[in-house]
Amino acid sequence: MSTPINHWVLTFVCTDQPGIVHSISGAIVQAQGNITESKQFTSSESGKFFMRLQVEVSATKAEFAEKLSVVAKKYDAQWHIDEVGRKVKAVILVSKSAHCLNDLLFNQRSGQIPIEVPAVFGNHPDLSELAGFYGVHFESHAITDSATKATFEQMLREYIHKNNIEVIVLARFMQVLSPEFCREFEGKIINIHHSFLPGFKGANPYAQAHNRGVKLIGATAHFVTADLDEGPIIEQNVIRVDHGKSKQDLVAMGQDVESKTLAQAVRWFAEHRVLLDNERTIIFH
Repeated sequence: MSTPINHWVLTFVCTDQPGIVHSISGAIVQAQGNITESKQFTSSESGKFFMRLQVEVSATKAEFAEKLSVVAKKYDAQWHIDEVGRKVKAVILVSKSAHCLNDLLFNQRSGQIPIEVPAVFGNHPDLSELAGFYGVHFESHAITDSATKATFEQMLREYIHKNNIEVIVLARFMQVLSPEFCREFEGKIINIHHSFLPGFKGANPYAQAHNRGVKLIGATAHFVTADLDEGPIIEQNVIRVDHGKSKQDLVAMGQDVESKTLAQAVRWFAEHRVLLDNERTIIFH
């Protein structure tokens, strides 16, 4: 009988210096592995080396990790091994807008994004039926003041730890998470917002943009930090519009680009293609 082949994805981050690739390749050779995908980058700003590999090898995760741990220790690296294509556990937070949630749950069901969504939490009950259509548990928790926000965040914190949630997706969740929560889950919260910030804040940004004759609309997906809408950017998209587009057209086009941008960011995160370089991201497409 042939030995079963495992397919692992490895990410490796350390201070740039000679010999890193040679050492990692040597460990893979020792494990009798075959590299199926390889991307690397050196940041001139931070002086860090970034690498993402996909490796086919008969070794178990523990056996492969043992080989690589020697290299990681030598270079004082941050590193991670996971199974290629494993579904990452995600929780989604929503308010009333359905487009991003619908797109994420459809992509989960169709297998286009390797995520598993056990629950959706909202500060309004509006999207309960949509989550139910996809067979996903939904809970509504009203947030009306600092006390109810603290209660919601504590509930969410306990759920995340109990269920081994790996990423928190804000799918047009119209609440600001506390700085403490953002710091606790830094690098694990992904948000989406339209491209009009900071120009058109508050209610009806598409109406404001239409009234000003905006020619480009788009969306930004980014990691959430304690600084509102200023976290490391993962993905951005933009489309052109003109005077012939109504306010309703802008809303529809904007929702479409928001959905696609958030889905792409979540997909790259789940595939371990997003690495942090201080305040920016390195994306291995």
